[in-house]
Amino acid sequence: MKVFESERIRNLSVVGHGDAGKTTLVSAILYTSGAVNRLGKVEDGTTITDYDDDEVERKITINTALAHCEWKSAKINLLDTPGYRAFILDAKSSMTATEAALVVVDAVSGVEVQTEVVWDYATEYEVPRFIVINKLDRDNGSFARALESCQKAFGRKVVPIQIPVGKERDFKGVVDLVKNKAFLSAWDGKGDAKEAEIPAALKDEVETRREELIEMIAESDDQLMEKFFENGTLSEAEMQKGLSKSISEGRIYPVLCTSASHNVGVRSLLDSIVSLSPSPVDRKPVKAAKAGSGEAAEVKIDQKGATAAFVFKTLADPFAGRITLLKVYSGCLKSDSVLRNLNKDMDERVGTLQVFQGKSHEAIPEVAAGDICGVLKLKGTKTGDTLADRGFSVLFPEVIYPEPAISFAVEPASRGDEEKIGSAVSKIMEEDPSLRFDRDQQTNEFLLSGSGQLHIEVSVGKLKKRFGVDVLLKTPKVPYRETITASADVQGRHKKQTGGHGQFGDCKIKMAPLSGVDGFEFENKIFGGAIPRTYIPAVEKGIVEAASKGFLAGFPVVNFKVVLYDGSYHDVDSSEMAFKIAGAIAFKKAMEKARPVLLEPIMDVEVYVPEENAGDIMGDLNGRRGRIQGMDIKGSTQVIRAQVPMAEMLNYQPTLTSMTGDRGSYHMQQSHYDVVPHNLAEKVIEQAKKEAEEAHK
Repeated sequence: MKVFESERIRNLSVVGHGDAGKTTLVSAILYTSGAVNRLGKVEDGTTITDYDDDEVERKITINTALAHCEWKSAKINLLDTPGYRAFILDAKSSMTATEAALVVVDAVSGVEVQTEVVWDYATEYEVPRFIVINKLDRDNGSFARALESCQKAFGRKVVPIQIPVGKERDFKGVVDLVKNKAFLSAWDGKGDAKEAEIPAALKDEVETRREELIEMIAESDDQLMEKFFENGTLSEAEMQKGLSKSISEGRIYPVLCTSASHNVGVRSLLDSIVSLSPSPVDRKPVKAAKAGSGEAAEVKIDQKGATAAFVFKTLADPFAGRITLLKVYSGCLKSDSVLRNLNKDMDERVGTLQVFQGKSHEAIPEVAAGDICGVLKLKGTKTGDTLADRGFSVLFPEVIYPEPAISFAVEPASRGDEEKIGSAVSKIMEEDPSLRFDRDQQTNEFLLSGSGQLHIEVSVGKLKKRFGVDVLLKTPKVPYRETITASADVQGRHKKQTGGHGQFGDCKIKMAPLSGVDGFEFENKIFGGAIPRTYIPAVEKGIVEAASKGFLAGFPVVNFKVVLYDGSYHDVDSSEMAFKIAGAIAFKKAMEKARPVLLEPIMDVEVYVPEENAGDIMGDLNGRRGRIQGMDIKGSTQVIRAQVPMAEMLNYQPTLTSMTGDRGSYHMQQSHYDVVPHNLAEKVIEQAKKEAEEAHK
């Protein structure tokens, strides 16, 4: 594999809603460019970038995969990203490694929910965008309708630089508005394109669209604007130069046309990528921070600088081990070199550099700034880390992932799996930083959390297939809590005589509700030595331990205040243990009088659904004891904001999928705790007591 200079590299994230045809488009690009010898198909499981067993079986992209090709002396790196909500965060991390994004839009469906999500990611990372309207060969595929949906969602900067020749089953090529020529292809999948005259039926539209494009290009540059006013038009060379600059600066989002499955329009797309997409050296400096101080810094892609690279993706392979994917930002990275991991403050020996074509890889001696490569078996380096020469002291920013939307309790299927589960999950989390795995301190369950039920199920499948760890998924327990609604004044007295030294502890406390405190406050108001100072912490400890075990149903008691104001002791029989027991007795007596209630976690929920489903979804949320907080419209998507008890959301994913035809998604995070209605609280308490009895049998 030859080494490419920074100026001859093009890095693109291929992003969009699920089923828009991203993976098929990547396959068509690789085949047309000669990088592979057959046109892979998702239906047949033969694409280069969907190689994981789960991806082949489900026919969807789950992990970002790297592929590359050469076109007109340029190297094109393609990051094929997931488009389903459950895995869409992988598309976000890909943006840290690319200078442009191909936003693939289905010609039938137009802009969909995840199209807008990935668009926002590109905006966040200031990544220039190309819009590829794909599947123009399909029944009901409409360039005009898809373009309108793009312009409605993303504004007037969305401008066609191609229009299709023919529609649906007659789609046979494109008119390039810059070159003012038509390029036609047969439906044989070969991707060949012949230059042809613009069809007479399209000449008026071509003229109108071309004038619109020229005006947009002229608007972005003062010199071009002057030439436009002088001549009334721009030359092809001026259009090409101005368009390239406008795309890099985010002033124009060019629209192109393809049928990836029949390999129509792909050759013209490749030409546009090379001629119009920014190279790494064309991009703005990358925002970073100085190691140690955190002071803002910028890094410009530069082959002559100190070597520095950013880890944007980690793959966990059961055979090859950890595979680390790097974007080189500065200098020239060479095989068998030693770099400093600035995040971990440790040296890493970088072995043989690899370039990836899906799951296969090929050794390469060095990689220039701006290029992407992989390294096998780094020891401590993970996604988000910066590797650099010792003279380099800037950290590239890590990707910030939102809190997971859903959690499942996981149990090992056997004792043998119990020992391996922690290690296996940590390897999966290296590959997918959006996963969370921890133990709920209240319920003592291990929770695996992710962006959706499918996300969790696929992750569990990886545990079994890759690492031989079998786990069972269960709906997690709701972490209820208890609190009080009234005050109480009680005495806790512990006296026991067993021969020799006895036990004696006596305390008087006042308990009252406390708002805004997730826990409790303890105040000592003992005067005159009614209880020796050394025993007072024991009283508090007894109350804390008793509160952790609950009163109504074994859930922790929170939001209360205790004032210790009196008591008595015995010179011989009193001890810390006696006063700890006395504190626990006082707590239980106070709970009997303080009108205890059950609290449940309330979640802030955002549901993303097509407009036509919004009414049904709101009705369903109301039926789950939800309170609608508001609604927003994003393109054709309705965003419903509500507060809903966690107990009502544990089985929400299947319902949402059913009601929206799998077009809806949601995210939730905990907001606060609120009182459980009395009739429901009785059921929860009864169930908790039943489980406790069974556990003690």
